[in-house]
Amino acid sequence: MTKKLLHEAVLERTLLGDGGMGTQLMLAGLLQGNCGEAWNLTHPERVLAIQRNYAQAGSDCIITNTFGGSRIMLNRHGESGNVAEINMAAVAITRQAFGDKDGYVLGDIGPFGGLLVPFGDFTIEQVQAAFEEQAGALVDGGADAIIIETQTGLEELGIAINAAKTAGAKCIIGSMAYDVTLDGSTFRTMMGIDPERAAEFMEENGANIVALNCGTGMEMDRARVAVERYKSVTSLPVMVQPNAGKPRLENMKVIYDESPEQMVKGLLPLLETGVNIVGACCGSTPDHIRAFRPVLDEFLKSKGIAVSGA
Repeated sequence: MTKKLLHEAVLERTLLGDGGMGTQLMLAGLLQGNCGEAWNLTHPERVLAIQRNYAQAGSDCIITNTFGGSRIMLNRHGESGNVAEINMAAVAITRQAFGDKDGYVLGDIGPFGGLLVPFGDFTIEQVQAAFEEQAGALVDGGADAIIIETQTGLEELGIAINAAKTAGAKCIIGSMAYDVTLDGSTFRTMMGIDPERAAEFMEENGANIVALNCGTGMEMDRARVAVERYKSVTSLPVMVQPNAGKPRLENMKVIYDESPEQMVKGLLPLLETGVNIVGACCGSTPDHIRAFRPVLDEFLKSKGIAVSGA
C-alpha cells in the first residue's frame, strides 16, 4: 500500500511530532559551537539513539539532524564538502529510528545564518544554490517532507520553498519563529512578520503545511492562538512546535522551565483548534513527547479516529 503524502495524512488525523534536537545532542556529548550535523557521519549511533527515543515516545514525524546542513552553514565548520553525505545520512538515520513503524521523515532546512545583500554578504543566487543542494540531498535520501524552519523573514523563506520545489519535495512545510511583543499583546517574527501574512505568503508560494517553532514566549497557549490566526487566512494544514516554557540560566546552562507534566496541560486546548501536527521545540525532550501521546490518542478516540499507525 502506498504511504499517504504527509499533508494528506494529517487531514485524517492529528500526528505527533518530535521535540528538541540541539539540547539532546549536547547531552550526548556535542560541545558548544561544534557541528552537530557532522555527527550524522562521525557519531551516527548517538543521533540514532536520540531519534529512536522520540520514535519510542510516540512520534509519528521526526525531523532530521540537518538544521545547519546547508553548504553555507557547514562551511563554517570545514564540512562544506560533505553536504550530500551529511543530509542523506540524516534521512537514513531518522528512517532507521522508526524501526518497523512507517513514520514520516521531515528533512530539516534551517536558516542559512547570514544576511542577504545589501544588508549582508550573501546573494540570492548563493543562498538559492545552497538550499537547492541541501533540499536535493534530503529528497534523494528519501525524506517524506522538507521542513524550512525557524524562519523570520519572507525573502529567505521564499528562496527555500522554491529550492524545495526544485528538488521535487513531496511536501513542503514552512515554519516561522515568532516573538511575543514586550506588552504581551501579540507576536510577530524578528523581521516584523505576523502569522496571517506568513500563512498567506506560504500558501501563495506553494507550501503544503504552515507551521511555527521556537521564538520568545511561544509556549502552548500562544501556539493555540497562532493556529487560530493561521486558520483564519488559510485552509492549509497547520503544524506547531512550541517551546517547553521559558529559558533561564542555571549554573551557566540554559534550562527551560516547563516539565512534561506542566507542558501537556496545554495540549488539549491546542488540539481543539484543529491543529494537524503537534510537537515541541526548545527545551523539550522525549519525555515531553511521551506525555503528549496518551492525551492525543484519547482526543483522537473521542473523535472516532483510529490512533494506530502513521
